[in-house]
Amino acid sequence: MKQPVVLGIISYPVFPAQMGGQKCVEGFYKELSTHTKVVLAVAKQNRTDSIPHVQVENFLFDHWKGPLNILYLFRLIALIRKQKIDIIIIEHSYFGWLGLLLRFFTGKKLVIRSHNIEAYRFRDLQRPFWKLYYQYERIVHRKADHSFFITEEDQSYALTNWQLDPSKSSVLTYGVSLDSAILDLKPTLRKRLIDYFNIPSNCTLFLFNGTLNYTPNTDALHVIVYELLPRLRNYRLSFRIFICGKNLSAQWEKVLKEQPELVVTGFVDDISVFMSGTDCSINPVTLGGGIKTKLVEALAYHQTVITTQTGAKGILPALTGAKMRVVPDYNWELFANAMNNFNPYQQGSTPEPFFERYHWPAIVDKALVSLNRL
Repeated sequence: MKQPVVLGIISYPVFPAQMGGQKCVEGFYKELSTHTKVVLAVAKQNRTDSIPHVQVENFLFDHWKGPLNILYLFRLIALIRKQKIDIIIIEHSYFGWLGLLLRFFTGKKLVIRSHNIEAYRFRDLQRPFWKLYYQYERIVHRKADHSFFITEEDQSYALTNWQLDPSKSSVLTYGVSLDSAILDLKPTLRKRLIDYFNIPSNCTLFLFNGTLNYTPNTDALHVIVYELLPRLRNYRLSFRIFICGKNLSAQWEKVLKEQPELVVTGFVDDISVFMSGTDCSINPVTLGGGIKTKLVEALAYHQTVITTQTGAKGILPALTGAKMRVVPDYNWELFANAMNNFNPYQQGSTPEPFFERYHWPAIVDKALVSLNRL
């Protein structure tokens, strides 16, 4: 069967991918390009040499300058016709309006790939326009030919609240490209971290990582400092918590570095060293939607994760076995107790069914089933 030629439109900096959301975009199109021709029209800040065998055109305005892309409407139409595009995929709903215009002028199918319910993310960020965006987001998804949602929870929300046609939506989760060979590196990388940061070898090493100016993550930093650390100190547990991520404010950096049990690294080029070298990832997040990409990555590195119920959304517990321990939201006593009882010397590998669901080849195979029906 001849696969449809795809134009992906991306409204923000992605390439080179560093954070979870960026990796979600890069991983999808990298794998999709092994099945069919892919052309990407992206924001100007993106590199054009990021994905082999994918033509990347970086001329679009990004984010708040997005409406100015009306100036590029006919350039995009010409690109669609020249490259014989069959399907237009919009990453997030931001440029959904542009996709609708392109469909009107070219007759090509429009797909929106949602990474979360954007209006509620804006609400959590306390953006005053979130209710207006809610109406816009609802309209563009209803008018699209198909919508991909990152979790079953997001899809269910759209079906119930936006009255989306069930036949015009499906779940396309976040993926990884790792295999079990990484498990062999854990002892070596753990010793490297202990030696480099001069940590006692009997310490349990925890990891929290993410974009550190994102409201759900700054809220989690508050939980770590003011809820978890006091309780863990009472347990007399020997531990360190690595805090990795970019965009940490000077105020938060000062607070975190005052805590002797916290190791603040800032942004790290290779998070795999910390994913493999630490014993356990923690995710005390109670805000935000979509899937927590850092949990998928941690599990792919065969790392045990302790998370809230909100943080576990989008990850099927049946596929993770004992590797994911879920604690009710806001029950910080139970969360700290789970950290205290964690035994770094009794860790198995992540079950194989996890990789069967959260592996890019399987995810893209599923996507192609939906795309070929359009």
